[in-house]
Amino acid sequence: MATAITDTQGIVAIVAAALAVVALLACAALAMSVRRLRRSQKLVIGDRETRDVVAHAADMQDAFEALRGYVEDVAARLDGRLAGAETALHGTLAHRALVRYDAYNELSGQQSMSIALLDDARSGIVLSCIHHRDQARVYAKQVHGGRGELELSPEEAEAVRLALSPAGERADVAGQHAG
Repeated sequence: MATAITDTQGIVAIVAAALAVVALLACAALAMSVRRLRRSQKLVIGDRETRDVVAHAADMQDAFEALRGYVEDVAARLDGRLAGAETALHGTLAHRALVRYDAYNELSGQQSMSIALLDDARSGIVLSCIHHRDQARVYAKQVHGGRGELELSPEEAEAVRLALSPAGERADVAGQHAG
C-alpha cells in the first residue's frame, strides 16, 4: 500500500522531516557556539588546564586575596620601618644657620662667626668663634627649646633665630648681620 505525499501521513512525514532538518541545523549552530565558547575559555585559562571558567575565577579570587594579604603584611612592615626611621631622625640636625660678624670692629672682613645646630625639638648647640688679630677663641653653648642654657650673645641669638625661621626668611637675612 503506497501512500501519497499529499495525504495525511505524507504531510506529517514532510513536517517531521522539516522539523528534523531545523533541529539538525539548531544542533549544528549550538555545536559551533560551544566550540567558540571553549576556544574563548582556552584563551582565558590556557591550553594546559582542564578546568572551567568558574574554577579559574575562584582560583583568581584566592590569588587576589593572597596577594592582598601579602601587600597588607608588607605595608605593616614598612610602617614599622618608617616609624623606626622617624624615631632615629628625631635627634638629628634639622635647623642650622651661620652668622658672620666683626667682633672687635677691626674691619677685618667679618672673620668671627656663630653657628646654630638644632634638632626638631629646637635643642642643640651654638658654636661661636671670635677672631682677633693674633688669637681666636671658640665658645659652645647648649640650647634647649630655642633658648640657651647660658645667656646668648646677640649674634648667637640671631643664629638661633635664623635657624628656626622659615627658609625664605633665612635667605633674605643671611649675611646682612654685622655686630
